[in-house]
Amino acid sequence: MLFTYRFLTSILYPIFILIIYIRVLLKKEDGRRYKEKISINHFNIKRNFKKKLIWFHVASIGELQSILPLINKITKTSQNIEILITTVTLSSANLLKRKLIELQNVNHRFFPLDLNSLSIAFLEKWKPDLVCFVDSEIWPNFLINIKEKKIPLILLNGRITKKTFKRWGRISKFARQIFNSFDLCLASSKESEKNLKLLSSNNIFFIGNLKFTYQINDLINLKDDLEKKPLKDFSTWCAASTHEGEEEIIIKTHLLLEKNNKFLKTIIIPRHINRCTGIKNICEKYNLKCQILNENDEININSNIIIVNSYGVLQKYYKLCKIVFVGKSLISKLQNVGGQNPIEPAKHGCKILHGPFVYNFKEIYEQLASYNISEQINNEFELAKKIENNFKLPAEYSDKLITSLNEYGNKILEETFKKINHYIK
Repeated sequence: MLFTYRFLTSILYPIFILIIYIRVLLKKEDGRRYKEKISINHFNIKRNFKKKLIWFHVASIGELQSILPLINKITKTSQNIEILITTVTLSSANLLKRKLIELQNVNHRFFPLDLNSLSIAFLEKWKPDLVCFVDSEIWPNFLINIKEKKIPLILLNGRITKKTFKRWGRISKFARQIFNSFDLCLASSKESEKNLKLLSSNNIFFIGNLKFTYQINDLINLKDDLEKKPLKDFSTWCAASTHEGEEEIIIKTHLLLEKNNKFLKTIIIPRHINRCTGIKNICEKYNLKCQILNENDEININSNIIIVNSYGVLQKYYKLCKIVFVGKSLISKLQNVGGQNPIEPAKHGCKILHGPFVYNFKEIYEQLASYNISEQINNEFELAKKIENNFKLPAEYSDKLITSLNEYGNKILEETFKKINHYIK
């Protein structure tokens, strides 16, 4: 099977290059650095070979954010270590570009295509002393070549869902060869721990999901004070990362709440902001005043519903609203891919409400529920009741949520560091 995989990736290499060129034209790839993915001559090796190099590979923003606290701890512990982070997406590269200002001895590169020749050359040129693949990033050529070079290899916050496990089960012999490459597997959930054992991985532990170690940036330069003042006298809640079909439920919830609370504001932050006009039309159908809030606009206090038409502002509204409905959880047709990551609002001390379809983050929601941070609702009536009850909670309740979650995250961080530090020494 390995021979077949290597043959197919070699044959398809020109097509992969063509796809990347098309993505460059569509501005989905970095126009200057995309060749890092396809060419040995553009690996751009910059490292001190007198220091140990730890290589972390992640796919996108969520996985990247989950490892930054760990990387920060590693670099502070030893001056004899350099870090290489590879990512796949442009969005993660842009985030890391900002973060590199804060991090010492850290380099970023785009992850090369999983071609046998590219993977061998990448390893020979960078010469990592330890490799950590994060979440569900499983690339056979890289993993097997790392194993053959006897470089310690860790699966960090490994995520193997039931669906993923079934796919690997179709090529079970090849799967065992790949997953046996890892020297240490730190699972992101009990389900993943079980599936990793069935895939013949080595040295498997479940400490907790590393995403709970995510750290909040308090320095949010987004006109917080200007936007808090118009809303300071209102009961305000937020519906974040909503999908089509959920906004009408949110608007019906607003109408139910408004019966007992005339000083009410509902903020809707759709997952895809190109849908803002459609959401406004739904508001107007129910005779509600609404405002599409663009990036530099001021809030109109006469609006019942505020629809946020900009990206990268979730943290600001999590600081402002202590009750948050997290979307992609009330749409039954998305039940097999349902859920958005609720950890960021939880870290801001928000009470989180969600629908029943949270497959992608099931165990995270269960953990949050055990701390009384999240609750499930099934319709606008349950959502309105939960929101009304949570409006009555004292202000210090939010601080308790933050403290509890930070303590849990710090415990996961410490235990994870201990496990991988054995391979750093």
